[in-house]
Amino acid sequence: MAEILALVLQHDEQAVLCAVELALEDGVATKTHVLNTLHRLIDAKRTVVPRLDAPQALVLEHEPCADTGRYDILRRDSRHAS
Repeated sequence: MAEILALVLQHDEQAVLCAVELALEDGVATKTHVLNTLHRLIDAKRTVVPRLDAPQALVLEHEPCADTGRYDILRRDSRHAS
C-alpha cells in the first residue's frame, strides 16, 4: 500500500488514483497491476488511423461454388497415409 501511495512522488496524483481505481475494478489490487495500468495510462499514445476506402471495382468475376466433397477426399487421403 505504501509503495502504491509513493507513486504520487513520481507521477501525477490523478493518474495514480485512476490506475488504482481501474485495478480495483479489475479485482487485482497489486502493486504490479497498478503500475502496469498506470504506465498504460501515461504511455498511451493516440494515433490517428487514416480512413481506408477499398475500391468498389474489386468484385468476384467467378463466385466460388461450395464443394464439401473436397473434405472427404482429404480425409480419405489422410487415412491411407497413416
